[in-house]
Amino acid sequence: QVQLVESGGGLVQAGGSLRLSCAASRRTFSNYDMGWYRQAPGKEREFVAKIRWRSGSTYYADPVKGRFTISRDNAKNTVYLQMNSLKPEDTATYYCNAAPVVAGNGYWGQGTQVTVSS
Repeated sequence: QVQLVESGGGLVQAGGSLRLSCAASRRTFSNYDMGWYRQAPGKEREFVAKIRWRSGSTYYADPVKGRFTISRDNAKNTVYLQMNSLKPEDTATYYCNAAPVVAGNGYWGQGTQVTVSS
């Protein structure tokens, strides 16, 4: 019923670009803050970017500021992460997250792999 499905990961040379997509149900997408997190092997999952449902404000982790852009298409119930000027340290599994703007359960996608080579 409620699912988040990521896509768009792959292997890219340093300096290249990728656009990740996270498709959600309308029920999940509406009234949810949407975010992207990533986890490298042996590391904890870390915040990358988020976009607020109510205000539309966006927030980014310092390592990706100026390079990544989060956006959403309400008609398609989809959130995107445009990643430019990719660096090897961006290599990780990227996860989509939906957090309700009021108290309730959040959701995670299954993840999509991004590998940036030197």
